[in-house]
Amino acid sequence: MATSALTLEHINAFYSDSHVLQNVSFELGEARMLGLLGRNGAGKSTCMNVSVGLLHPRTGDVAVYGNRVTHLPPEQIAAHGVALVPQGRRIFKSLTVRENLIVAARKSSGNGRHSPWTADTVFTMFPRLSERRNQISAHLSGGEQQMLAIGRALMGNPRVLLMDEPSEGLAPQIVHEVMNTIRKLKESGLSIVLVEQNPTLVFDVADDIVILNSGHVAVVSTPAELTEKKVDLTQHLGVF
Repeated sequence: MATSALTLEHINAFYSDSHVLQNVSFELGEARMLGLLGRNGAGKSTCMNVSVGLLHPRTGDVAVYGNRVTHLPPEQIAAHGVALVPQGRRIFKSLTVRENLIVAARKSSGNGRHSPWTADTVFTMFPRLSERRNQISAHLSGGEQQMLAIGRALMGNPRVLLMDEPSEGLAPQIVHEVMNTIRKLKESGLSIVLVEQNPTLVFDVADDIVILNSGHVAVVSTPAELTEKKVDLTQHLGVF
């Protein structure tokens, strides 16, 4: 029986009186990559916020490897092995590259498939960050800041990695580098949710696809099935 790394079940979430997620359910399989797609405002980032405890659902459950984490604070959900690469990177710009990594360090639980992440292993994954390890992070390029945001999340030694729009605002060549990194992380055994507006990027790397439309789950499938059935996704995603 397949193991679910992350499960959202019948999630209803609100911002004030605005009902953003409406009975949303999906599962991320162990060592698989789930592509979460949708237009702006569809609820993708809200799913990420619910998953890491930044927003508590009004109803529904969140589970990590079968352990219910609904309504736990973010630090306790992180201790269960969940890390977020947030939209907009949100690095500590006044700290050096190395300091950004060190402040996010969390001891490995020993349950992951990858050997424990340290600053040295992150620098091996991102040689460009190694070259700039003592540089103030505010002076990094956009692509380097995105690499640092990913590296900082890895320092938590997660089993589940949530990535919210990692290609946003990056030049095409840098997007290519970031996507290659994501492939390597998937191959290492991490279970990954990749939130993107660019469906072409997601279809190229994801095992499973979930599409949100106006706070509802509109499609649950695989890239191969959607291609084989020639499903028209323009009603959910716009131009494809």
